[in-house]
Amino acid sequence: MTHLAVSKTYKLYIGGKFPRSESGRTYEVVSTKGVFIANAARASRKDARDAVVAARAAIVGWAGATGYNRGQVLYRIAELLEGRREQFVAEIVASEGGTSAAATRQVDAAIDVWVWYAGWADKYVQVAGNGNPVSGPYFNLSTPEPTGVVAIVAPQGAGSLIGLVSVVAPALVSGNTVVVIASESAPLSAISLGEVLATSDVPGGVVNILTGSPAEIAPWLATHADVNGLDLAGAESLEWVDLQISAAETLTRVLPPVVGVPSPSLERIVAFTETKTVWHTKSLI
Repeated sequence: MTHLAVSKTYKLYIGGKFPRSESGRTYEVVSTKGVFIANAARASRKDARDAVVAARAAIVGWAGATGYNRGQVLYRIAELLEGRREQFVAEIVASEGGTSAAATRQVDAAIDVWVWYAGWADKYVQVAGNGNPVSGPYFNLSTPEPTGVVAIVAPQGAGSLIGLVSVVAPALVSGNTVVVIASESAPLSAISLGEVLATSDVPGGVVNILTGSPAEIAPWLATHADVNGLDLAGAESLEWVDLQISAAETLTRVLPPVVGVPSPSLERIVAFTETKTVWHTKSLI
Protein backbone atom coordinates (compact mmCIF):
# COMPACT_ATOMS: atom_id res chain seq x y z
CA MET A 1 0.00 0.00 0.00
CA THR A 2 1.47 3.32 -1.09
CA HIS A 3 1.77 5.96 1.63
CA LEU A 4 0.03 9.23 0.78
CA ALA A 5 2.11 12.22 1.89
CA VAL A 6 0.08 14.77 3.86
CA SER A 7 1.51 18.27 3.45
CA LYS A 8 1.45 20.27 6.65
CA THR A 9 -0.23 23.66 6.82
CA TYR A 10 1.66 25.86 9.27
CA LYS A 11 -0.83 28.05 11.12
CA LEU A 12 -0.48 31.30 13.05
CA TYR A 13 0.31 31.37 16.76
CA ILE A 14 -1.97 33.82 18.58
CA GLY A 15 -2.96 33.83 22.24
CA GLY A 16 -1.40 30.43 22.86
CA LYS A 17 -3.45 28.81 20.07
CA PHE A 18 -2.88 27.94 16.42
CA PRO A 19 -5.63 29.54 14.33
CA ARG A 20 -5.78 29.72 10.57
CA SER A 21 -5.83 33.20 9.11
CA GLU A 22 -9.31 34.67 9.45
CA SER A 23 -9.07 35.46 5.74
CA GLY A 24 -8.58 31.79 4.91
CA ARG A 25 -5.49 32.64 2.86
CA THR A 26 -2.36 30.51 2.67
CA TYR A 27 0.78 30.61 0.58
CA GLU A 28 3.24 28.00 -0.57
CA VAL A 29 6.60 27.73 1.15
CA VAL A 30 9.20 26.48 -1.30
CA SER A 31 12.84 25.49 -1.03
CA THR A 32 15.68 27.53 -2.48
CA LYS A 33 15.33 25.28 -5.54
CA GLY A 34 11.62 26.02 -5.90
CA VAL A 35 10.40 22.69 -4.51
CA PHE A 36 7.13 22.80 -2.54
CA ILE A 37 7.63 22.21 1.20
CA ALA A 38 4.44 23.20 2.98
CA ASN A 39 1.60 25.70 3.17
CA ALA A 40 1.70 28.62 5.60
CA ALA A 41 -1.07 30.93 6.76
CA ARG A 42 -1.03 34.42 5.23
CA ALA A 43 -1.93 36.72 8.11
CA SER A 44 -4.31 39.63 7.57
CA ARG A 45 -4.99 42.94 9.28
CA LYS A 46 -7.60 41.22 11.47
CA ASP A 47 -5.07 38.58 12.52
CA ALA A 48 -2.62 41.33 13.48
CA ARG A 49 -5.28 43.07 15.55
CA ASP A 50 -6.22 39.79 17.26
CA ALA A 51 -2.54 39.25 18.09
CA VAL A 52 -2.28 42.72 19.66
CA VAL A 53 -5.39 42.03 21.76
CA ALA A 54 -3.85 38.76 22.98
CA ALA A 55 -0.54 40.45 23.73
CA ARG A 56 -2.23 43.25 25.67
CA ALA A 57 -4.20 40.77 27.79
CA ALA A 58 -1.02 38.88 28.69
CA ILE A 59 0.99 41.87 29.93
CA VAL A 60 -0.26 41.96 33.52
CA GLY A 61 0.73 38.40 34.28
CA TRP A 62 4.03 38.43 32.38
CA ALA A 63 5.24 41.85 33.53
CA GLY A 64 4.06 41.08 37.05
CA ALA A 65 6.22 37.97 37.31
CA THR A 66 9.58 38.30 39.03
CA GLY A 67 12.69 38.63 36.92
CA TYR A 68 13.86 35.30 38.31
CA ASN A 69 10.63 33.62 37.18
CA ARG A 70 10.83 35.10 33.68
CA GLY A 71 14.42 33.91 33.45
CA GLN A 72 13.41 30.37 34.35
CA VAL A 73 10.65 30.43 31.73
CA LEU A 74 13.06 31.62 29.04
CA TYR A 75 15.57 28.98 30.05
CA ARG A 76 12.85 26.34 29.72
CA ILE A 77 12.36 27.41 26.09
CA ALA A 78 16.05 26.72 25.47
CA GLU A 79 15.67 23.27 27.03
CA LEU A 80 12.75 22.43 24.74
CA LEU A 81 14.62 23.72 21.69
CA GLU A 82 17.50 21.45 22.62
CA GLY A 83 15.14 18.48 22.68
CA ARG A 84 13.80 19.26 19.19
CA ARG A 85 17.07 20.14 17.48
CA GLU A 86 16.66 17.57 14.70
CA GLN A 87 13.24 18.95 13.70
CA PHE A 88 14.53 22.52 13.51
CA VAL A 89 17.62 21.47 11.61
CA ALA A 90 15.49 19.63 9.03
CA GLU A 91 13.15 22.61 8.58
CA ILE A 92 16.01 25.06 8.15
CA VAL A 93 17.74 22.85 5.58
CA ALA A 94 14.48 22.41 3.68
CA SER A 95 13.54 26.10 3.53
CA GLU A 96 16.93 27.85 3.53
CA GLY A 97 19.13 25.30 1.82
CA GLY A 98 22.69 24.76 2.96
CA THR A 99 24.12 21.85 4.87
CA SER A 100 22.88 20.07 7.94
CA ALA A 101 26.00 21.21 9.77
CA ALA A 102 25.23 24.87 9.03
CA ALA A 103 21.62 24.44 10.13
CA THR A 104 22.79 22.73 13.31
CA ARG A 105 25.04 25.69 14.07
CA GLN A 106 22.08 28.03 13.64
CA VAL A 107 19.88 26.01 16.00
CA ASP A 108 22.68 25.84 18.57
CA ALA A 109 23.19 29.59 18.28
CA ALA A 110 19.45 30.16 18.83
CA ILE A 111 19.56 28.01 21.98
CA ASP A 112 22.58 29.94 23.24
CA VAL A 113 20.80 33.27 22.66
CA TRP A 114 17.80 32.11 24.72
CA VAL A 115 20.12 31.09 27.55
CA TRP A 116 22.05 34.38 27.33
CA TYR A 117 18.92 36.51 27.62
CA ALA A 118 17.41 34.24 30.28
CA GLY A 119 20.41 35.01 32.45
CA TRP A 120 19.73 38.75 32.24
CA ALA A 121 16.11 38.59 33.39
CA ASP A 122 16.90 39.05 37.09
CA LYS A 123 20.02 41.18 36.57
CA TYR A 124 19.36 43.86 33.96
CA VAL A 125 17.50 46.10 36.43
CA GLN A 126 20.60 46.39 38.60
CA VAL A 127 22.64 47.46 35.56
CA ALA A 128 20.09 49.71 33.83
CA GLY A 129 18.67 51.24 37.02
CA ASN A 130 20.45 53.42 39.52
CA GLY A 131 20.26 55.53 42.65
CA ASN A 132 20.37 59.26 41.88
CA PRO A 133 22.14 61.87 44.02
CA VAL A 134 19.66 64.50 45.25
CA SER A 135 19.70 67.44 47.61
CA GLY A 136 17.67 66.77 50.71
CA PRO A 137 16.68 63.90 52.97
CA TYR A 138 15.45 61.63 50.17
CA PHE A 139 16.26 58.48 48.27
CA ASN A 140 15.78 58.86 44.52
CA LEU A 141 15.77 55.58 42.57
CA SER A 142 15.38 54.99 38.82
CA THR A 143 14.32 51.54 37.66
CA PRO A 144 13.38 50.19 34.18
CA GLU A 145 9.93 48.77 33.51
CA PRO A 146 8.49 47.11 30.35
CA THR A 147 7.14 49.33 27.59
CA GLY A 148 4.15 47.07 26.85
CA VAL A 149 3.20 45.44 23.54
CA VAL A 150 6.11 45.29 21.10
CA ALA A 151 5.51 44.61 17.40
CA ILE A 152 8.50 43.15 15.57
CA VAL A 153 9.50 42.50 11.97
CA ALA A 154 11.94 39.59 12.24
CA PRO A 155 15.00 39.45 9.95
CA GLN A 156 13.88 38.19 6.55
CA GLY A 157 17.07 36.76 5.10
CA ALA A 158 18.99 33.60 5.91
CA GLY A 159 18.99 32.58 9.54
CA SER A 160 15.23 32.52 10.04
CA LEU A 161 15.38 30.89 13.49
CA ILE A 162 18.32 32.78 14.97
CA GLY A 163 16.91 35.99 13.49
CA LEU A 164 13.54 35.46 15.14
CA VAL A 165 15.02 34.49 18.50
CA SER A 166 17.43 37.43 18.47
CA VAL A 167 14.60 39.96 18.32
CA VAL A 168 11.93 38.19 20.40
CA ALA A 169 14.01 37.12 23.42
CA PRO A 170 15.31 40.57 24.46
CA ALA A 171 11.82 42.07 24.33
CA LEU A 172 10.54 39.37 26.70
CA VAL A 173 13.26 39.79 29.33
CA SER A 174 11.79 42.94 30.92
CA GLY A 175 8.16 41.78 30.74
CA ASN A 176 7.02 43.03 27.35
CA THR A 177 4.68 40.94 25.21
CA VAL A 178 5.33 40.45 21.51
CA VAL A 179 3.66 40.30 18.12
CA VAL A 180 6.27 39.20 15.58
CA ILE A 181 6.11 38.85 11.80
CA ALA A 182 8.29 35.88 10.86
CA SER A 183 10.46 35.44 7.79
CA GLU A 184 8.09 35.31 4.83
CA SER A 185 10.18 32.92 2.74
CA ALA A 186 11.27 30.64 5.61
CA PRO A 187 8.51 30.64 8.25
CA LEU A 188 8.63 26.97 9.24
CA SER A 189 10.95 27.26 12.22
CA ALA A 190 8.98 30.26 13.50
CA ILE A 191 5.74 28.31 13.83
CA SER A 192 7.62 25.31 15.19
CA LEU A 193 8.96 27.71 17.81
CA GLY A 194 5.32 28.53 18.54
CA GLU A 195 4.78 24.83 19.21
CA VAL A 196 7.70 24.95 21.64
CA LEU A 197 6.20 28.00 23.37
CA ALA A 198 2.79 26.34 23.60
CA THR A 199 4.28 23.38 25.46
CA SER A 200 6.51 25.50 27.70
CA ASP A 201 5.70 27.72 30.67
CA VAL A 202 5.19 30.84 28.55
CA PRO A 203 1.63 32.13 29.15
CA GLY A 204 -0.61 32.34 26.08
CA GLY A 205 -0.45 35.75 24.42
CA VAL A 206 3.06 36.63 25.58
CA VAL A 207 4.43 35.72 22.15
CA ASN A 208 2.26 35.88 19.02
CA ILE A 209 3.69 34.79 15.66
CA LEU A 210 2.32 35.92 12.31
CA THR A 211 3.37 34.53 8.94
CA GLY A 212 2.82 36.15 5.58
CA SER A 213 3.83 39.45 4.03
CA PRO A 214 5.60 41.98 6.28
CA ALA A 215 4.80 44.67 3.70
CA GLU A 216 1.10 43.97 4.24
CA ILE A 217 1.06 43.49 8.01
CA ALA A 218 3.68 45.94 9.33
CA PRO A 219 1.79 49.16 8.45
CA TRP A 220 -1.22 48.03 10.51
CA LEU A 221 1.00 47.31 13.50
CA ALA A 222 2.90 50.58 13.13
CA THR A 223 -0.33 52.59 13.31
CA HIS A 224 -2.02 50.49 15.99
CA ALA A 225 -2.75 52.66 19.02
CA ASP A 226 -2.29 49.73 21.42
CA VAL A 227 1.24 48.92 20.23
CA ASN A 228 3.87 50.55 22.45
CA GLY A 229 7.07 49.54 20.69
CA LEU A 230 8.09 48.72 17.12
CA ASP A 231 11.24 46.78 16.25
CA LEU A 232 11.98 47.09 12.53
CA ALA A 233 15.02 44.80 12.62
CA GLY A 234 13.97 42.95 9.46
CA ALA A 235 12.26 45.83 7.66
CA GLU A 236 15.20 47.04 5.58
CA SER A 237 13.39 46.12 2.33
CA LEU A 238 10.17 47.85 3.42
CA GLU A 239 9.27 51.53 3.47
CA TRP A 240 10.60 51.64 7.01
CA VAL A 241 10.84 55.43 7.23
CA ASP A 242 7.10 55.59 6.58
CA LEU A 243 6.60 53.00 9.31
CA GLN A 244 8.57 55.17 11.74
CA ILE A 245 6.49 58.22 10.83
CA SER A 246 3.28 56.24 11.34
CA ALA A 247 4.48 54.98 14.71
CA ALA A 248 5.34 58.51 15.82
CA GLU A 249 1.67 59.48 15.63
CA THR A 250 0.97 57.25 18.65
CA LEU A 251 4.33 57.97 20.37
CA THR A 252 5.46 54.40 19.73
CA ARG A 253 9.11 53.72 20.49
CA VAL A 254 10.97 52.44 17.38
CA LEU A 255 14.15 50.51 16.71
CA PRO A 256 15.40 50.90 13.11
CA PRO A 257 16.36 48.07 10.73
CA VAL A 258 19.64 46.24 11.17
CA VAL A 259 21.87 44.46 8.70
CA GLY A 260 21.79 40.71 9.27
CA VAL A 261 20.94 39.26 12.68
CA PRO A 262 21.21 41.49 15.77
CA SER A 263 23.90 40.42 18.22
CA PRO A 264 22.87 39.72 21.81
CA SER A 265 23.17 42.91 23.85
CA LEU A 266 21.91 44.65 26.94
CA GLU A 267 20.94 47.57 24.71
CA ARG A 268 18.27 45.46 23.01
CA ILE A 269 16.78 44.64 26.41
CA VAL A 270 16.57 48.24 27.64
CA ALA A 271 15.44 49.58 24.25
CA PHE A 272 11.85 48.71 25.12
CA THR A 273 11.80 49.74 28.76
CA GLU A 274 10.60 52.90 30.44
CA THR A 275 12.38 54.44 33.41
CA LYS A 276 10.36 54.92 36.57
CA THR A 277 11.76 57.27 39.20
CA VAL A 278 10.72 56.86 42.82
CA TRP A 279 11.30 59.30 45.69
CA HIS A 280 11.32 58.15 49.29
CA THR A 281 12.09 60.10 52.43
CA LYS A 282 15.02 59.12 54.61
CA SER A 283 14.32 58.40 58.22
CA LEU A 284 15.67 61.16 60.48
CA ILE A 285 15.64 58.93 63.52
